[in-house]
Amino acid sequence: MQSMAKNETVDALLRAYVEKRGIAPISATHPDCGLDDAYAIQLGQVGRWVDEGRTVRGHKVGLTSEAMQRQLGVDQPDYGHLFSDMFYADDAPIPASRFIAPRVEPEFAFVLSRPLTGPGLTVTDAVRAVEAVIGSIEIIDSRIADWKIGLVDTIADNASSAGVVLGRHRLGVNEIDIVNAECTLTKNGSVVGTGVGGAVLGSPLRALVWLANKLGELGTSLDEGAVVLPGSVCAAVPVAAGDSVTADFGVLGTVTARFV
Repeated sequence: MQSMAKNETVDALLRAYVEKRGIAPISATHPDCGLDDAYAIQLGQVGRWVDEGRTVRGHKVGLTSEAMQRQLGVDQPDYGHLFSDMFYADDAPIPASRFIAPRVEPEFAFVLSRPLTGPGLTVTDAVRAVEAVIGSIEIIDSRIADWKIGLVDTIADNASSAGVVLGRHRLGVNEIDIVNAECTLTKNGSVVGTGVGGAVLGSPLRALVWLANKLGELGTSLDEGAVVLPGSVCAAVPVAAGDSVTADFGVLGTVTARFV
C-alpha cells in the first residue's frame, strides 16, 4: 500500500471520528492493504492525537474470544490504543452522541505495576507485572460503516476502540481464578451475555502476553500503570441512548455503563 493511500486513509478515519459518519471498508477500497499497513494507519492516527495533547493510558486486545472472532469473521487478535479521555466512571452518564454505532463488551482488565517488554515473555512474566485485576466494560465503535469490517479494517480503526468503564473493586492477580471467573452481562435488566475468563485465549493473561510480545516486536513496551483490556468474554452487544448495561464479575463486583 503506497504512502499516499495510507495518509489519505488516516485522514478519512480522523474525519469519521469528528463527523460521526462511517467510511467504506478499507479492505474494499484498498485491497492491497496488509496487516502492517493497517497498523501503520492506526499509528498515524495515534501520532496525530498525541500531537493534539491526548495521552495514551494503555492498550486493548481485541478479537480474543471465539465468539468475537465468529462475530466479525476473523481468526486472530489485534490491538489498539486507549487514551485517558476514553475512560468513564462506573455508572456515570455516557453521551451516546459521542459514538456512531456503539457496542459493549465485558472484560477482566489489568493494571500493571511494572513495565512489560517483549518479545519472549511468558504468563509467569505477565503475572509478576500485574498490580490488579478490575472488572470493566469496553465500549467499541466502528468508523467503518455498518460494522462491515475484516481484520485489516478494525486494526486500522484502532481496534474499534471507543471507551472504557472501570469497576470500583480490584484484586491481586493471585486472588482470583481468572480462567474460571464468571461474568454476566445484562442490558436494561435482561441477560444478554455470559462468559468466563477462559474464553479469552484460554486465559486473559495469555492475551496480555500476546500484546506485550507483539508490541515488543515493534520496539514498544507496556508501561508501569498501564491499563490493558485483554478481550471480551462474550459477544459484543449494541447499545444506544437510554440503555443501561451492567457486567457482574462476582468477586470483582459490578460495572455499569449508562448511555444518555
